[in-house]
Amino acid sequence: MPRRSARLAFLVLIMLTLSGCAGRVHDVLVPVTASAPGTSSVTLLVATTRSAQGAAAGEMFTGERSQKLSFAEITVSLPPDATRKIGDVQWPSSSPGDPAHDFVTTQAEQLDLAAALASFDARLTKTPSRRVLVFVHGFNNRFEEAVYRFAQIMHDSRAPAVPVLFTWPSRGKLIAYGYDRESATYSRDALERVLAYLVRDPKVSEVSVLAHSMGNWTALEALRQMSIRERGLPRKINTVMLAAPDVDVDVFRTQVADINAPATRFTMFVSQDDTALAVSRRVWGNVARVGAVNPDQEPYHSQFEKENIAVFDLTKLKTDDSLKHAKFAASPEVVRLIGERLVEGQAVEDDRVGLGERVGRVAAGAALTVGSAAALAVSAPFAIVDGRTRETLGDSFNQLGESAGDALKSTGGVVAPE
Repeated sequence: MPRRSARLAFLVLIMLTLSGCAGRVHDVLVPVTASAPGTSSVTLLVATTRSAQGAAAGEMFTGERSQKLSFAEITVSLPPDATRKIGDVQWPSSSPGDPAHDFVTTQAEQLDLAAALASFDARLTKTPSRRVLVFVHGFNNRFEEAVYRFAQIMHDSRAPAVPVLFTWPSRGKLIAYGYDRESATYSRDALERVLAYLVRDPKVSEVSVLAHSMGNWTALEALRQMSIRERGLPRKINTVMLAAPDVDVDVFRTQVADINAPATRFTMFVSQDDTALAVSRRVWGNVARVGAVNPDQEPYHSQFEKENIAVFDLTKLKTDDSLKHAKFAASPEVVRLIGERLVEGQAVEDDRVGLGERVGRVAAGAALTVGSAAALAVSAPFAIVDGRTRETLGDSFNQLGESAGDALKSTGGVVAPE
């Protein structure tokens, strides 16, 4: 790739990112004692390959690599739902933050292995489902950013699971893309060890994995290694959700081919307008990133079908994310419905009530209420590569009458083509 094009691509990404991150404070992990009525809290258990050496107050862990796994327990307070938009992380504009309007930290403690295991067991006994959700963040994430994002996902999804954040050494800088990529690879063995412990724990009923962006590389490598080592993924790894995977499409194909997982349900969220993945594609020799492909086109459609991967195309989904790279977490509809599937122990694409079907019903109800087919197009803006959902949405559209159907067509449609 021409050097000039690479510089231009990074410049565009930097301008977009700085517009959303200017003025952000970085000492948010200093616990605050203030409280406010109506707040809620999420306690995360953390396993990390980041180094604590040289970390500033309120930082806990840096973006440098550690030769061992470290652990922590952090409680994040979220402002009342009435004062925040579901899907958003509301950062303090200054320290200390205001619990009535900001995400703030109320407890943050580094733990040794024994204390981490004791804390995990205590949390697990209080979770009736005994499920665990492991989140692996993506590129350009400082430690506190990974913490607050996962707290937002857990709160907004209402997932009844013990949240375990696996965070790898990202320096949280756009110019550190290469370093981050190597750090993601560096951390695959550690993630495999974490997953192996969870699988071996007899008190754990099932494990779900949610990975975002470059974190998909770490997750897929760990799962691939585990599958080869164990001659198949353990049945306890029930669900794997891949959000905006920053992974070369050809490499992805070889990774999943090595993962023998008949009992594991794989779901992937893609978006063809993902700006971050467009830049990544240019950096990596103009080879498509799997998180930005059109899942209806070949060879992708056949490959996903062969590997039994349910793919959700979020291209038409509108969120406040300027890079269109975190739609799965920034969309109230998607994050809530993912949580509901986990609540009921079903796959996201379960036959009885698929994710697309649920959103289709909500959208149809909204359109009938306001009497506008255009509202339907806005309310149900993502396509599902799933025949059941298409039929359900089609039935809903038909109920609105021919005029609604014509109006829908004029918007370009919201359902993936056959």
